[in-house]
Amino acid sequence: MRKIKEAMRLHAGGLSTRKIAASLGVGHSTATDYMKRIRLAGLTWPLPIDMTDAALEALLFHPSGGPSRLVEAQPDWAVVHRELRRSGVTLSLLWEEYRGAHPEGYGYSRFCDLYRRWAGRLTPVMRQHHVAGERVFVDYAGATLPVIDGTTGEVRQAQLFVAALGASNLTYAEASWSQSLSDWIGAHGRAFTFFGGVPAQVVCDNLKSGVTKACFYEPAVNRTYADMAEHYGTAVVPARPWKPRDKAKVEVAVQIAERWIAARLRNQQFFSLSELNAAIRVLLDRLNGRVTRHLGASRREVFDQIERSALKPLPAEPYVFSEWKQCTVGLDYHVEVGKHYYSAPHNLLREKVWVRLTARTVEIFHQGQRVAAHVRTSGNRQHTTIPDHMPASHRRHSEWSPERLKTWAAKIGANTATLVEVILRDRSHPEQGFRSCLGIMRLAKPHGPEALEAACERALIIGARSYSSVHSILKNNLHRTRPEPAADGPAIQHGNIRGPGYFH
Repeated sequence: MRKIKEAMRLHAGGLSTRKIAASLGVGHSTATDYMKRIRLAGLTWPLPIDMTDAALEALLFHPSGGPSRLVEAQPDWAVVHRELRRSGVTLSLLWEEYRGAHPEGYGYSRFCDLYRRWAGRLTPVMRQHHVAGERVFVDYAGATLPVIDGTTGEVRQAQLFVAALGASNLTYAEASWSQSLSDWIGAHGRAFTFFGGVPAQVVCDNLKSGVTKACFYEPAVNRTYADMAEHYGTAVVPARPWKPRDKAKVEVAVQIAERWIAARLRNQQFFSLSELNAAIRVLLDRLNGRVTRHLGASRREVFDQIERSALKPLPAEPYVFSEWKQCTVGLDYHVEVGKHYYSAPHNLLREKVWVRLTARTVEIFHQGQRVAAHVRTSGNRQHTTIPDHMPASHRRHSEWSPERLKTWAAKIGANTATLVEVILRDRSHPEQGFRSCLGIMRLAKPHGPEALEAACERALIIGARSYSSVHSILKNNLHRTRPEPAADGPAIQHGNIRGPGYFH
């Protein structure tokens, strides 16, 4: 209306239609249309003081006082918005379908402009376009949920995991005891089962369970997390650090979950995690079944219409949680995992390997190939050795041998050499004692050869045969005193001592 008023003023000043168009920055045909409508409405400049923009628009564009043909052909923008989330659907295609139903309707540019104006009212910031089946956004809510131990009465806070699909906003939530890696991975698997399929991408925050290195350009994804993504055929895409709008979808889902779930459960008491999750599922079904105002449909309805068929199918078996750890094969061709030593092929001496840990197995991988598999054992500082991993001579490298270790130990002192010899002799294979011997000899650098020699003497006296014992002796300065043997003497007489006659 501002431009039309300006066109009337310029026309009254004697300017041609072409000059009016140049002054207003509009096309010549548009300026001509303005002047035609002004003439048909019988308007002259200056306009009446009490004429508003709405009244002027009604005179120029709705001269009959009723709705125009464009108003009658107004698109259902909520339907357009939902259809755009389908893979391959564009505004151009939707406009062609619209014009097929309304030949006298809006042109393409006006159609796009009106849609963007409608979509812009949904939120004050730019909306991301989410294609059906493309992304799921995952995060933990800030609110926690209390669970009472029925035996002790102790209150333990449970974490609330939230996942939301990008196109349909279908939301999943569950409570877990922590945000640890095992709970994080398990929640993903249950969310995929809830959705009945797997999206192409998983967008997560930079929490330690999922991302080992938060970087703006090249974030490092946890190996177990990446292994889980490979199993389900999806990709992990961490959000950029300090860019909450990258995961705005889950931020809103978290807020809704806190209001629809955490707030509604605040006055209830739960005595187990399963009981809490059962209550969450009831509220979750209500949340996903609620009709949203801007789309006129529930999350579940939109999911069934546009996103269910776009998800990838679930794998035949769910992901079995496994933890990955990078290790270096030691001089004794073993890797240390959970205070236990597992053998690897001796030709991998000093090589970097990846260890995959499950509840029952330990698998060792080198350059993507599995080279060893063991039954998982408790951390008892013992060795689990496969005979095929050992060379026939039990020596994998000439510079590291029992003889050389003894020679090095002898340079420190006789007691050190004796302790090293005893350690190597007590092992079923001498190589299994290499770690202990090397650790003992390296204590000479921080403590000095004399102190180490005294500590080894004390270790021999008390029967200690490990690195940790010698280190403890040095740490507590026990090497400065010799242990005194128990002295024989008369029996102690005291009123609180029962004596031998008490037991007969």
